[in-house]
Amino acid sequence: MSEEAPETKPRVILVTGGSGLVGNGIKAYIEKERKSEDAATNASSNETWIFLSSKDGDLSDRKATEAIFEKHKPTHVIHLAAMVGGLFANMAKKVEFFRINILINDNIMECCRIYKVQKLVSMLSTCIFPDKTTYPIDETMLHNGPPHPSNEGYAYAKRLIDTLNRAYAEEYGCNFTSIIPTNIYGPHDNFNIQSGHVIPGLIHKCYLAKKNGTPFAIWGSGTPLRQFIYSQDLAELSVWVLREYHDPTPITISVDEEQEVSIKDVAHAVAKAMKFEGKVEFDCSKADGQFKKTASNKKMRKYRPDYQFTSIDDGIQKAVDWFVENYESARK
Repeated sequence: MSEEAPETKPRVILVTGGSGLVGNGIKAYIEKERKSEDAATNASSNETWIFLSSKDGDLSDRKATEAIFEKHKPTHVIHLAAMVGGLFANMAKKVEFFRINILINDNIMECCRIYKVQKLVSMLSTCIFPDKTTYPIDETMLHNGPPHPSNEGYAYAKRLIDTLNRAYAEEYGCNFTSIIPTNIYGPHDNFNIQSGHVIPGLIHKCYLAKKNGTPFAIWGSGTPLRQFIYSQDLAELSVWVLREYHDPTPITISVDEEQEVSIKDVAHAVAKAMKFEGKVEFDCSKADGQFKKTASNKKMRKYRPDYQFTSIDDGIQKAVDWFVENYESARK
């Protein structure tokens, strides 16, 4: 099963969690690729893409998962679906975050084996790395120590995808691999101020500050550094991993270390993109969290040395424009 189907053979690519941030990014990338005039680069002309949402079935249920595989008969799978939540949800429901994600991942992986799927790409996260580590982190360090206790249920369930990718390759010859992205942002994100991630939360806060004529207040000093990847860059590189990267060991998809930015710079970029002219305030009485979580993308750069990532300013402008335009329907 590790051998790729000939390029002439039609492919059916199933994307679990296809209605979220990354799933929508992949959908947009495939649509753009199909409109491209360069037929030589247009691999998607031979592909049928199916984007699943939770309405299509409960992936933690084996029978429901089998029914999806029976119906669509995928040749390739990008696995984005997971039970996710913020810090407090992860702390309060470690058992559920472990069990439900284990069930989802086991059902997808085993169905990929049974239904002879040619390639499976699963999405991991930098938050599953050891809590105590050296920086920059890379793919070889994933199992070097326990994750942060706050999200250990989720983290161990996700780490086991990597363990099983290698095990399925050794035992059954399956072509399963995984991607480790850094902080993702873009259109179709969760813009909830309480439970959303940094950039979408700041975009929503700034929108409200502009609307209400109040200061744009940011929790913390703004000094922590992060690597942010625009969702459609991650989407494009995820499709590349599906088509070109055939190795069970994970690959980190991230902007370069030099493109790490402070939360303060991000907040000012959001204010500029929103054309917010009021006061930007940093509440230093609120905790900053970890100062940096730098990830190395050296492995990715070996394969894609010339890939140009969307700049943080351009990406934030696109995310702000999308949020303003889709304010009523956006997740918030």
